Amino acid sequence: MYQTQGPILEALRVRGVSPTLLSAAITASDDSGRTLSDVLVGDGIVTESELAEALADAYGLHAVDLGAYPIDAAATAKIPFAMSRRHKVLGISLDDDEIVVALADPGDVLALDDVRAATGLTVRPVVAARDELMKAIDRFQRSETDLDDVAATITAEDAGAAFASSLTSVGEEAPIVRFVNGLIEQAIENRASDLHIEPGEDDLRVRFRIDGVLHEVDTVPRAVQSALISRLKIMSGVDITERRVPQNGRITFELNRRNVDMRLATLPTVWGEKIVLRVLDTGGVDLELKRLGFTDDNYGRFAASFHKPHGMVLVTGPTGSGKSTTLYATLTEISTPEINIITVEDPVEYRLPGVNQVQVNHKAGLTFAAVLPAILRSDPDVVLIGEIRDRVTAQLAVEASLTGHLVLSTLHTNDAPSAITRLIEMGIEPFLVGSSLDCVMAQRLARRLCQWCKEPYAPTRSELAAARWPFDQLEAPEQMWRAVGCRSCAGTGYRGRTALHEVMTVSEDIERLAVERASSHDIAHVAANEGMEMLRTDGLRKAAAGDTTLAEVLRVAV
Repeated sequence: MYQTQGPILEALRVRGVSPTLLSAAITASDDSGRTLSDVLVGDGIVTESELAEALADAYGLHAVDLGAYPIDAAATAKIPFAMSRRHKVLGISLDDDEIVVALADPGDVLALDDVRAATGLTVRPVVAARDELMKAIDRFQRSETDLDDVAATITAEDAGAAFASSLTSVGEEAPIVRFVNGLIEQAIENRASDLHIEPGEDDLRVRFRIDGVLHEVDTVPRAVQSALISRLKIMSGVDITERRVPQNGRITFELNRRNVDMRLATLPTVWGEKIVLRVLDTGGVDLELKRLGFTDDNYGRFAASFHKPHGMVLVTGPTGSGKSTTLYATLTEISTPEINIITVEDPVEYRLPGVNQVQVNHKAGLTFAAVLPAILRSDPDVVLIGEIRDRVTAQLAVEASLTGHLVLSTLHTNDAPSAITRLIEMGIEPFLVGSSLDCVMAQRLARRLCQWCKEPYAPTRSELAAARWPFDQLEAPEQMWRAVGCRSCAGTGYRGRTALHEVMTVSEDIERLAVERASSHDIAHVAANEGMEMLRTDGLRKAAAGDTTLAEVLRVAV
Protein backbone atom coordinates (compact mmCIF):
# COMPACT_ATOMS: atom_id res chain seq x y z
CA MET A 1 0.00 0.00 0.00
CA TYR A 2 2.73 2.47 0.90
CA GLN A 3 5.49 3.42 -1.50
CA THR A 4 8.19 3.28 1.16
CA GLN A 5 8.24 1.35 4.41
CA GLY A 6 11.50 2.63 5.91
CA PRO A 7 10.34 6.02 7.27
CA ILE A 8 7.09 4.49 8.57
CA LEU A 9 8.89 1.70 10.40
CA GLU A 10 11.37 4.17 11.83
CA ALA A 11 8.52 6.40 13.05
CA LEU A 12 6.90 3.39 14.74
CA ARG A 13 10.21 2.47 16.39
CA VAL A 14 10.54 6.01 17.72
CA ARG A 15 7.05 5.66 19.15
CA GLY A 16 8.13 2.60 21.10
CA VAL A 17 6.90 -0.26 18.93
CA SER A 18 9.10 -3.33 19.35
CA PRO A 19 11.55 -3.90 16.43
CA THR A 20 10.84 -7.64 16.80
CA LEU A 21 7.13 -7.08 16.20
CA LEU A 22 7.86 -4.82 13.22
CA SER A 23 10.13 -7.48 11.66
CA ALA A 24 7.42 -10.10 12.20
CA ALA A 25 4.87 -7.76 10.55
CA ILE A 26 7.09 -7.33 7.46
CA THR A 27 7.50 -11.13 7.18
CA ALA A 28 3.75 -11.68 7.59
CA SER A 29 3.05 -9.06 4.94
CA ASP A 30 5.43 -10.71 2.46
CA ASP A 31 4.09 -14.21 3.16
CA SER A 32 0.35 -13.42 3.12
CA GLY A 33 0.21 -10.77 0.44
CA ARG A 34 -1.49 -8.37 2.87
CA THR A 35 -0.34 -4.78 3.05
CA LEU A 36 1.93 -3.82 5.90
CA SER A 37 -0.78 -1.56 7.35
CA ASP A 38 -3.30 -4.41 7.36
CA VAL A 39 -0.84 -6.62 9.23
CA LEU A 40 0.11 -3.91 11.74
CA VAL A 41 -3.50 -3.09 12.57
CA GLY A 42 -5.05 -6.51 12.02
CA ASP A 43 -2.55 -8.29 14.26
CA GLY A 44 -2.96 -5.69 17.00
CA ILE A 45 0.59 -4.34 16.81
CA VAL A 46 -0.66 -0.74 16.50
CA THR A 47 -4.06 0.96 16.38
CA GLU A 48 -5.36 2.85 13.36
CA SER A 49 -4.70 6.12 15.20
CA GLU A 50 -1.12 5.17 16.08
CA LEU A 51 -0.48 4.17 12.46
CA ALA A 52 -1.88 7.52 11.24
CA GLU A 53 0.41 9.45 13.57
CA ALA A 54 3.42 7.40 12.45
CA LEU A 55 2.55 8.02 8.80
CA ALA A 56 2.26 11.75 9.49
CA ASP A 57 5.70 11.75 11.10
CA ALA A 58 7.18 9.74 8.24
CA TYR A 59 5.86 12.12 5.57
CA GLY A 60 6.30 15.35 7.55
CA LEU A 61 2.56 16.03 7.66
CA HIS A 62 -0.02 16.78 10.34
CA ALA A 63 -2.36 14.07 11.66
CA VAL A 64 -5.99 14.98 12.49
CA ASP A 65 -8.61 13.35 14.68
CA LEU A 66 -11.71 13.38 12.49
CA GLY A 67 -13.87 12.38 15.44
CA ALA A 68 -13.30 15.82 16.97
CA TYR A 69 -12.63 17.90 13.83
CA PRO A 70 -15.34 20.40 12.73
CA ILE A 71 -15.41 19.28 9.09
CA ASP A 72 -16.42 21.97 6.59
CA ALA A 73 -19.25 20.62 4.44
CA ALA A 74 -18.26 22.99 1.61
CA ALA A 75 -14.86 21.26 1.43
CA THR A 76 -16.49 17.83 1.49
CA ALA A 77 -18.76 18.79 -1.40
CA LYS A 78 -15.77 19.75 -3.58
CA ILE A 79 -14.79 16.07 -3.99
CA PRO A 80 -17.30 13.59 -5.53
CA PHE A 81 -18.28 10.88 -3.04
CA ALA A 82 -17.27 8.17 -5.51
CA MET A 83 -13.76 9.61 -5.60
CA SER A 84 -13.70 10.01 -1.80
CA ARG A 85 -14.61 6.37 -1.31
CA ARG A 86 -12.28 5.06 -4.07
CA HIS A 87 -9.20 6.92 -2.82
CA LYS A 88 -10.20 7.13 0.86
CA VAL A 89 -9.92 10.93 0.88
CA LEU A 90 -12.16 13.62 2.36
CA GLY A 91 -12.09 17.40 2.05
CA ILE A 92 -12.21 18.84 5.57
CA SER A 93 -11.61 22.60 5.19
CA LEU A 94 -11.20 25.37 2.61
CA ASP A 95 -8.91 28.40 2.72
CA ASP A 96 -9.15 30.67 -0.34
CA ASP A 97 -7.69 28.58 -3.19
CA GLU A 98 -6.51 25.72 -0.95
CA ILE A 99 -8.37 22.60 0.18
CA VAL A 100 -7.23 20.54 3.15
CA VAL A 101 -7.70 16.85 2.41
CA ALA A 102 -7.61 14.02 4.95
CA LEU A 103 -6.40 10.68 3.63
CA ALA A 104 -5.25 7.37 5.06
CA ASP A 105 -2.26 6.90 2.73
CA PRO A 106 -0.21 10.10 2.26
CA GLY A 107 1.95 8.29 -0.30
CA ASP A 108 -1.00 7.89 -2.70
CA VAL A 109 0.10 10.47 -5.27
CA LEU A 110 -2.64 9.41 -7.71
CA ALA A 111 -5.33 10.29 -5.16
CA LEU A 112 -3.87 13.75 -4.60
CA ASP A 113 -3.59 14.36 -8.36
CA ASP A 114 -7.24 13.33 -8.88
CA VAL A 115 -8.42 15.65 -6.10
CA ARG A 116 -6.35 18.50 -7.53
CA ALA A 117 -7.87 17.94 -10.98
CA ALA A 118 -11.43 17.61 -9.64
CA THR A 119 -11.34 20.71 -7.44
CA GLY A 120 -8.94 22.99 -9.31
CA LEU A 121 -7.48 23.92 -5.93
CA THR A 122 -4.13 23.57 -4.24
CA VAL A 123 -4.25 20.40 -2.14
CA ARG A 124 -2.79 20.28 1.38
CA PRO A 125 -2.86 16.69 2.68
CA VAL A 126 -3.21 15.65 6.32
CA VAL A 127 -3.30 12.10 7.68
CA ALA A 128 -6.34 10.50 9.35
CA ALA A 129 -6.94 7.04 10.77
CA ARG A 130 -8.51 4.82 8.13
CA ASP A 131 -11.47 3.75 10.30
CA GLU A 132 -12.27 7.36 11.26
CA LEU A 133 -11.96 8.43 7.63
CA MET A 134 -14.38 5.81 6.31
CA LYS A 135 -16.83 6.57 9.11
CA ALA A 136 -16.77 10.28 8.20
CA ILE A 137 -17.20 9.53 4.48
CA ASP A 138 -20.16 7.24 5.27
CA ARG A 139 -21.74 9.88 7.51
CA PHE A 140 -21.53 12.67 4.94
CA GLN A 141 -22.71 10.44 2.11
CA ARG A 142 -25.65 9.25 4.23
CA SER A 143 -26.52 12.83 5.18
CA GLU A 144 -26.45 13.90 1.52
CA THR A 145 -28.67 10.97 0.54
CA ASP A 146 -31.11 11.65 3.36
CA LEU A 147 -31.38 15.32 2.39
CA ASP A 148 -31.99 14.39 -1.25
CA ASP A 149 -34.77 12.01 -0.16
CA VAL A 150 -36.41 14.67 1.99
CA ALA A 151 -36.13 17.32 -0.73
CA ALA A 152 -37.67 14.93 -3.27
CA THR A 153 -40.64 14.41 -0.95
CA ILE A 154 -41.23 18.14 -0.62
CA THR A 155 -42.20 19.55 -4.01
CA ALA A 156 -44.11 22.69 -3.03
CA GLU A 157 -44.68 24.95 -0.04
CA ASP A 158 -48.04 23.35 0.76
CA ALA A 159 -46.53 19.91 0.44
CA GLY A 160 -43.69 20.99 2.69
CA ALA A 161 -46.08 22.11 5.40
CA ALA A 162 -48.03 18.88 5.12
CA PHE A 163 -44.83 16.86 5.26
CA ALA A 164 -43.65 18.74 8.37
CA SER A 165 -46.94 18.20 10.16
CA SER A 166 -46.82 14.47 9.35
CA LEU A 167 -43.49 14.06 11.15
CA THR A 168 -45.23 13.10 14.37
CA SER A 169 -45.84 9.65 12.95
CA VAL A 170 -42.65 8.94 11.00
CA GLY A 171 -40.39 6.08 12.02
CA GLU A 172 -36.78 6.14 13.11
CA GLU A 173 -35.63 5.13 9.61
CA ALA A 174 -37.16 8.19 7.90
CA PRO A 175 -34.49 10.24 6.07
CA ILE A 176 -35.12 13.43 8.09
CA VAL A 177 -34.92 11.47 11.35
CA ARG A 178 -31.62 9.88 10.33
CA PHE A 179 -30.24 13.26 9.25
CA VAL A 180 -31.17 15.04 12.50
CA ASN A 181 -29.84 12.16 14.61
CA GLY A 182 -26.57 12.23 12.66
CA LEU A 183 -26.27 15.99 13.13
CA ILE A 184 -26.75 15.75 16.90
CA GLU A 185 -24.39 12.80 17.13
CA GLN A 186 -21.70 14.73 15.24
CA ALA A 187 -22.12 17.73 17.56
CA ILE A 188 -21.67 15.57 20.67
CA GLU A 189 -18.66 13.73 19.23
CA ASN A 190 -17.06 17.07 18.30
CA ARG A 191 -17.41 18.27 21.92
CA ALA A 192 -19.70 21.10 20.80
CA SER A 193 -21.39 23.10 23.55
CA ASP A 194 -23.98 24.56 21.15
CA LEU A 195 -25.48 23.61 17.79
CA HIS A 196 -26.82 26.50 15.68
CA ILE A 197 -29.24 26.04 12.75
CA GLU A 198 -29.63 29.41 11.06
CA PRO A 199 -31.97 30.04 8.10
CA GLY A 200 -30.82 32.27 5.27
CA GLU A 201 -32.31 33.42 2.01
CA ASP A 202 -31.14 30.38 0.06
CA ASP A 203 -30.16 27.72 2.61
CA LEU A 204 -29.66 26.87 6.27
CA ARG A 205 -26.27 27.23 7.91
CA VAL A 206 -25.22 24.70 10.58
CA ARG A 207 -22.55 25.78 13.07
CA PHE A 208 -21.01 24.16 16.16
CA ARG A 209 -19.53 26.10 19.08
CA ILE A 210 -16.41 24.19 20.15
CA ASP A 211 -14.27 25.51 23.03
CA GLY A 212 -16.15 28.80 22.84
CA VAL A 213 -15.60 29.42 19.10
CA LEU A 214 -18.17 28.86 16.33
CA HIS A 215 -17.29 26.63 13.33
CA GLU A 216 -19.45 26.30 10.22
CA VAL A 217 -19.89 22.58 9.50
CA ASP A 218 -22.71 22.27 6.97
CA THR A 219 -25.25 24.01 4.76
CA VAL A 220 -28.70 22.53 4.26
CA PRO A 221 -31.02 23.20 1.28
CA ARG A 222 -33.84 25.59 2.12
CA ALA A 223 -36.34 23.03 0.81
CA VAL A 224 -35.89 20.89 3.92
CA GLN A 225 -36.04 23.80 6.40
CA SER A 226 -39.61 23.16 7.52
CA ALA A 227 -39.09 19.42 8.00
CA LEU A 228 -35.77 19.85 9.83
CA ILE A 229 -37.06 22.45 12.29
CA SER A 230 -40.31 20.55 12.86
CA ARG A 231 -38.40 17.36 13.64
CA LEU A 232 -36.33 19.16 16.28
CA LYS A 233 -39.49 20.71 17.74
CA ILE A 234 -41.12 17.29 17.99
CA MET A 235 -38.06 15.86 19.73
CA SER A 236 -38.12 18.71 22.28
CA GLY A 237 -41.87 18.63 22.86
CA VAL A 238 -42.72 22.17 21.71
CA ASP A 239 -45.57 23.33 19.45
CA ILE A 240 -44.62 22.68 15.81
CA THR A 241 -47.41 24.94 14.53
CA GLU A 242 -46.20 28.02 16.42
CA ARG A 243 -43.64 29.98 14.39
CA ARG A 244 -44.27 33.55 15.55
CA VAL A 245 -42.87 33.52 19.10
CA PRO A 246 -39.75 32.04 20.72
CA GLN A 247 -40.11 28.63 22.35
CA ASN A 248 -37.96 26.55 24.71
CA GLY A 249 -37.77 22.78 25.04
CA ARG A 250 -35.56 19.92 26.10
CA ILE A 251 -34.25 16.84 24.27
CA THR A 252 -32.74 13.68 25.75
CA PHE A 253 -30.59 11.95 23.12
CA GLU A 254 -29.15 8.48 23.59
CA LEU A 255 -25.60 7.99 22.32
CA ASN A 256 -23.43 4.95 23.04
CA ARG A 257 -25.76 3.80 25.84
CA ARG A 258 -25.69 7.10 27.71
CA ASN A 259 -28.22 9.91 27.75
CA VAL A 260 -27.20 13.42 26.71
CA ASP A 261 -29.56 16.27 27.62
CA MET A 262 -29.98 19.25 25.30
CA ARG A 263 -31.83 22.53 25.69
CA LEU A 264 -33.62 23.84 22.60
CA ALA A 265 -34.43 27.49 21.93
CA THR A 266 -36.26 28.81 18.84
CA LEU A 267 -36.08 32.40 17.60
CA PRO A 268 -38.21 33.78 14.72
CA THR A 269 -36.05 35.59 12.13
CA VAL A 270 -36.84 37.17 8.77
CA TRP A 271 -35.91 33.94 6.96
CA GLY A 272 -37.59 31.54 9.38
CA GLU A 273 -36.92 30.08 12.80
CA LYS A 274 -33.37 29.86 14.13
CA ILE A 275 -32.72 26.85 16.37
CA VAL A 276 -30.02 26.66 19.03
CA LEU A 277 -29.35 23.41 20.89
CA ARG A 278 -27.29 23.77 24.09
CA VAL A 279 -25.57 20.43 24.70
CA LEU A 280 -25.64 19.60 28.42
CA ASP A 281 -23.29 16.63 28.28
CA THR A 282 -22.38 15.77 31.88
CA GLY A 283 -20.00 13.11 30.54
CA GLY A 284 -17.65 15.88 29.40
CA VAL A 285 -17.96 18.11 32.48
CA ASP A 286 -15.60 17.92 35.44
CA LEU A 287 -17.52 18.91 38.59
CA GLU A 288 -14.48 18.85 40.86
CA LEU A 289 -14.03 22.46 41.91
CA LYS A 290 -10.25 22.33 42.35
CA ARG A 291 -9.86 21.25 38.71
CA LEU A 292 -11.71 24.23 37.22
CA GLY A 293 -8.59 26.39 36.84
CA PHE A 294 -8.31 27.93 40.31
CA THR A 295 -4.99 29.17 41.61
CA ASP A 296 -4.34 28.17 45.24
CA ASP A 297 -5.00 31.71 46.48
CA ASN A 298 -8.27 32.15 44.55
CA TYR A 299 -9.51 28.73 45.61
CA GLY A 300 -8.75 29.48 49.25
CA ARG A 301 -10.61 32.81 49.15
CA PHE A 302 -13.63 31.30 47.36
CA ALA A 303 -13.79 28.13 49.50
CA ALA A 304 -13.71 30.18 52.72
CA SER A 305 -16.96 31.87 51.63
CA PHE A 306 -19.06 28.86 50.67
CA HIS A 307 -18.05 26.86 53.74
CA LYS A 308 -19.73 29.46 55.97
CA PRO A 309 -23.22 28.60 57.29
CA HIS A 310 -24.80 31.80 55.92
CA GLY A 311 -24.18 34.70 53.56
CA MET A 312 -24.49 35.28 49.82
CA VAL A 313 -21.92 34.11 47.25
CA LEU A 314 -22.23 35.38 43.67
CA VAL A 315 -20.54 34.17 40.47
CA THR A 316 -20.61 36.81 37.72
CA GLY A 317 -19.80 36.90 34.03
CA PRO A 318 -21.45 36.89 30.59
CA THR A 319 -23.49 34.02 29.15
CA GLY A 320 -21.32 30.99 28.43
CA SER A 321 -18.60 31.82 30.96
CA GLY A 322 -19.08 28.65 33.01
CA LYS A 323 -20.97 30.19 35.96
CA SER A 324 -23.44 27.30 36.28
CA THR A 325 -20.68 24.68 36.11
CA THR A 326 -18.79 26.45 38.92
CA LEU A 327 -21.91 26.57 41.10
CA TYR A 328 -22.69 22.90 40.44
CA ALA A 329 -19.12 21.99 41.37
CA THR A 330 -19.50 24.08 44.53
CA LEU A 331 -22.67 22.20 45.47
CA THR A 332 -20.92 18.89 44.79
CA GLU A 333 -18.17 19.87 47.21
CA ILE A 334 -20.45 20.93 50.08
CA SER A 335 -23.26 18.38 49.58
CA THR A 336 -23.52 15.96 52.50
CA PRO A 337 -26.44 14.02 54.03
CA GLU A 338 -26.40 16.46 56.97
CA ILE A 339 -27.49 19.54 54.97
CA ASN A 340 -30.57 20.31 52.88
CA ILE A 341 -29.76 21.87 49.50
CA ILE A 342 -32.54 23.28 47.30
CA THR A 343 -32.02 24.92 43.91
CA VAL A 344 -34.33 26.90 41.64
CA GLU A 345 -33.09 27.04 38.06
CA ASP A 346 -34.16 28.03 34.57
CA PRO A 347 -33.50 25.46 33.26
CA VAL A 348 -32.08 22.65 35.39
CA GLU A 349 -28.94 21.91 33.36
CA TYR A 350 -27.44 18.98 35.30
CA ARG A 351 -29.14 16.59 37.69
CA LEU A 352 -27.21 16.33 40.95
CA PRO A 353 -27.74 13.41 43.35
CA GLY A 354 -28.80 14.42 46.85
CA VAL A 355 -29.90 17.91 45.75
CA ASN A 356 -33.55 19.09 45.50
CA GLN A 357 -33.77 20.88 42.15
CA VAL A 358 -36.76 23.00 41.10
CA GLN A 359 -37.42 23.90 37.45
CA VAL A 360 -38.85 27.36 36.78
CA ASN A 361 -42.13 27.27 34.80
CA HIS A 362 -43.16 30.73 33.65
CA LYS A 363 -46.40 29.51 32.04
CA ALA A 364 -47.56 28.07 35.37
CA GLY A 365 -46.41 31.18 37.26
CA LEU A 366 -43.52 29.33 38.89
CA THR A 367 -40.91 32.09 38.65
CA PHE A 368 -37.79 32.67 40.78
CA ALA A 369 -39.67 35.22 42.90
CA ALA A 370 -42.73 32.98 43.29
CA VAL A 371 -40.90 29.81 44.30
CA LEU A 372 -38.31 31.31 46.67
CA PRO A 373 -40.72 31.86 49.61
CA ALA A 374 -41.84 28.24 49.32
CA ILE A 375 -38.20 27.09 49.28
CA LEU A 376 -37.44 29.08 52.45
CA ARG A 377 -40.37 27.33 54.16
CA SER A 378 -38.82 23.94 53.25
CA ASP A 379 -36.05 24.15 55.87
CA PRO A 380 -33.07 24.62 53.50
CA ASP A 381 -29.47 25.05 54.63
CA VAL A 382 -28.18 26.03 51.18
CA VAL A 383 -30.21 27.73 48.43
CA LEU A 384 -29.00 28.05 44.83
CA ILE A 385 -30.81 30.62 42.67
CA GLY A 386 -30.04 30.12 38.99
CA GLU A 387 -29.83 33.86 38.28
CA ILE A 388 -30.72 37.12 39.98
CA ARG A 389 -32.61 38.99 37.27
CA ASP A 390 -34.84 41.50 39.08
CA ARG A 391 -35.35 43.42 42.31
CA VAL A 392 -37.82 40.93 43.84
CA THR A 393 -35.46 37.97 43.38
CA ALA A 394 -32.51 40.01 44.65
CA GLN A 395 -34.46 41.12 47.74
CA LEU A 396 -35.48 37.54 48.57
CA ALA A 397 -31.89 36.32 48.10
CA VAL A 398 -30.57 39.02 50.45
CA GLU A 399 -33.21 38.25 53.08
CA ALA A 400 -32.49 34.52 52.85
CA SER A 401 -28.77 35.11 53.41
CA LEU A 402 -29.51 37.34 56.43
CA THR A 403 -31.77 34.73 58.04
CA GLY A 404 -29.16 32.02 58.35
CA HIS A 405 -29.00 30.48 54.84
CA LEU A 406 -26.08 30.13 52.46
CA VAL A 407 -27.25 31.57 49.14
CA LEU A 408 -25.43 30.86 45.87
CA SER A 409 -26.40 32.65 42.67
CA THR A 410 -25.20 34.27 39.43
CA LEU A 411 -25.32 37.83 38.18
CA HIS A 412 -24.46 39.38 34.81
CA THR A 413 -21.64 41.87 35.46
CA ASN A 414 -18.26 42.33 33.80
CA ASP A 415 -16.20 42.09 36.99
CA ALA A 416 -16.57 41.27 40.68
CA PRO A 417 -16.75 44.84 42.13
CA SER A 418 -19.59 45.74 39.73
CA ALA A 419 -21.85 43.19 41.45
CA ILE A 420 -22.23 45.52 44.45
CA THR A 421 -23.25 48.52 42.35
CA ARG A 422 -25.55 46.30 40.24
CA LEU A 423 -27.48 45.08 43.31
CA ILE A 424 -27.83 48.65 44.56
CA GLU A 425 -29.08 49.75 41.12
CA MET A 426 -31.70 46.98 41.34
CA GLY A 427 -33.13 48.73 44.40
CA ILE A 428 -31.52 46.82 47.27
CA GLU A 429 -30.60 49.02 50.22
CA PRO A 430 -26.81 49.54 50.29
CA PHE A 431 -26.48 48.52 53.95
CA LEU A 432 -28.26 45.22 53.16
CA VAL A 433 -25.92 44.55 50.22
CA GLY A 434 -22.86 45.10 52.36
CA SER A 435 -24.04 42.95 55.27
CA SER A 436 -25.44 40.04 53.23
CA LEU A 437 -22.82 39.70 50.48
CA ASP A 438 -19.82 37.62 51.50
CA CYS A 439 -17.95 36.92 48.24
CA VAL A 440 -18.18 37.74 44.52
CA MET A 441 -16.27 35.82 41.89
CA ALA A 442 -16.04 36.98 38.27
CA GLN A 443 -15.21 34.30 35.70
CA ARG A 444 -14.28 33.87 32.04
CA LEU A 445 -13.39 30.82 29.95
CA ALA A 446 -10.23 30.75 27.83
CA ARG A 447 -9.25 27.97 25.45
CA ARG A 448 -6.64 25.63 26.92
CA LEU A 449 -3.48 24.98 24.90
CA CYS A 450 -3.17 21.50 23.43
CA GLN A 451 -0.56 19.76 25.58
CA TRP A 452 0.65 17.65 22.63
CA CYS A 453 1.62 20.36 20.17
CA LYS A 454 2.09 23.66 22.04
CA GLU A 455 5.32 25.36 21.06
CA PRO A 456 7.56 27.37 23.42
CA TYR A 457 8.96 30.76 22.45
CA ALA A 458 10.66 33.70 24.15
CA PRO A 459 8.32 36.72 24.38
CA THR A 460 9.82 40.16 23.83
CA ARG A 461 9.38 42.91 26.38
CA SER A 462 7.58 45.04 23.78
CA GLU A 463 5.09 42.19 23.22
CA LEU A 464 4.42 41.96 26.95
CA ALA A 465 4.10 45.74 27.23
CA ALA A 466 1.55 45.77 24.38
CA ALA A 467 -0.45 43.21 26.37
CA ARG A 468 -0.24 45.53 29.41
CA TRP A 469 1.73 43.01 31.42
CA PRO A 470 1.63 43.98 35.14
CA PHE A 471 5.40 44.00 35.72
CA ASP A 472 4.87 45.23 39.29
CA GLN A 473 2.78 42.12 40.12
CA LEU A 474 4.07 39.38 37.82
CA GLU A 475 7.63 38.68 36.82
CA ALA A 476 8.15 38.86 33.06
CA PRO A 477 8.29 35.25 31.78
CA GLU A 478 11.35 34.07 29.88
CA GLN A 479 9.23 31.50 28.03
CA MET A 480 5.64 31.33 26.84
CA TRP A 481 3.75 29.01 24.48
CA ARG A 482 1.89 29.43 21.21
CA ALA A 483 -0.82 27.31 19.54
CA VAL A 484 0.33 25.04 16.69
CA GLY A 485 -2.28 22.38 15.87
CA CYS A 486 -2.13 18.60 15.71
CA ARG A 487 -4.29 15.50 15.45
CA SER A 488 -5.30 15.64 19.11
CA CYS A 489 -6.72 19.19 18.92
CA ALA A 490 -8.24 18.99 15.41
CA GLY A 491 -5.59 21.38 14.11
CA THR A 492 -6.73 24.32 16.28
CA GLY A 493 -3.88 24.30 18.81
CA TYR A 494 -6.40 24.26 21.66
CA ARG A 495 -8.29 21.47 23.42
CA GLY A 496 -10.72 22.18 26.23
CA ARG A 497 -11.02 25.35 28.28
CA THR A 498 -9.74 26.73 31.55
CA ALA A 499 -11.35 29.36 33.76
CA LEU A 500 -9.96 32.78 34.66
CA HIS A 501 -11.09 34.06 38.07
CA GLU A 502 -11.35 37.27 40.04
CA VAL A 503 -12.35 36.59 43.67
CA MET A 504 -13.45 39.52 45.84
CA THR A 505 -14.22 38.88 49.49
CA VAL A 506 -16.41 41.56 51.06
CA SER A 507 -14.39 43.07 53.90
CA GLU A 508 -15.44 45.80 56.34
CA ASP A 509 -13.87 48.45 54.09
CA ILE A 510 -15.76 47.21 51.04
CA GLU A 511 -18.97 47.00 53.10
CA ARG A 512 -18.44 50.64 54.09
CA LEU A 513 -17.96 51.62 50.42
CA ALA A 514 -21.23 49.84 49.54
CA VAL A 515 -23.09 51.84 52.19
CA GLU A 516 -21.53 55.03 50.78
CA ARG A 517 -22.66 54.03 47.25
CA ALA A 518 -19.06 54.19 46.02
CA SER A 519 -18.28 53.47 42.36
CA SER A 520 -17.16 50.03 41.23
CA HIS A 521 -13.77 51.56 40.37
CA ASP A 522 -13.25 52.65 44.00
CA ILE A 523 -14.38 49.23 45.25
CA ALA A 524 -11.98 47.51 42.84
CA HIS A 525 -9.09 49.64 44.07
CA VAL A 526 -9.71 48.65 47.70
CA ALA A 527 -10.27 44.98 46.78
CA ALA A 528 -6.96 44.91 44.86
CA ASN A 529 -5.15 46.33 47.88
CA GLU A 530 -6.70 43.55 49.96
CA GLY A 531 -5.33 40.83 47.68
CA MET A 532 -7.88 40.44 44.86
CA GLU A 533 -6.20 39.47 41.58
CA MET A 534 -7.84 40.94 38.47
CA LEU A 535 -9.23 38.69 35.74
CA ARG A 536 -6.56 39.70 33.25
CA THR A 537 -3.79 39.15 35.78
CA ASP A 538 -5.05 35.65 36.53
CA GLY A 539 -5.21 34.98 32.79
CA LEU A 540 -1.68 36.28 32.20
CA ARG A 541 -0.43 34.08 35.03
CA LYS A 542 -2.01 31.06 33.29
CA ALA A 543 -0.48 32.12 29.96
CA ALA A 544 2.96 32.27 31.60
CA ALA A 545 2.36 28.77 33.02
CA GLY A 546 1.56 27.36 29.56
CA ASP A 547 -2.15 26.72 30.15
CA THR A 548 -3.26 29.15 27.44
CA THR A 549 -1.87 31.83 25.13
CA LEU A 550 -1.42 35.55 25.51
CA ALA A 551 -3.76 36.17 22.56
CA GLU A 552 -6.48 34.02 24.11
CA VAL A 553 -6.29 35.89 27.43
CA LEU A 554 -6.61 39.23 25.62
CA ARG A 555 -9.60 37.84 23.68
CA VAL A 556 -11.67 36.98 26.75
CA ALA A 557 -10.37 39.44 29.37
CA VAL A 558 -9.73 42.85 27.84
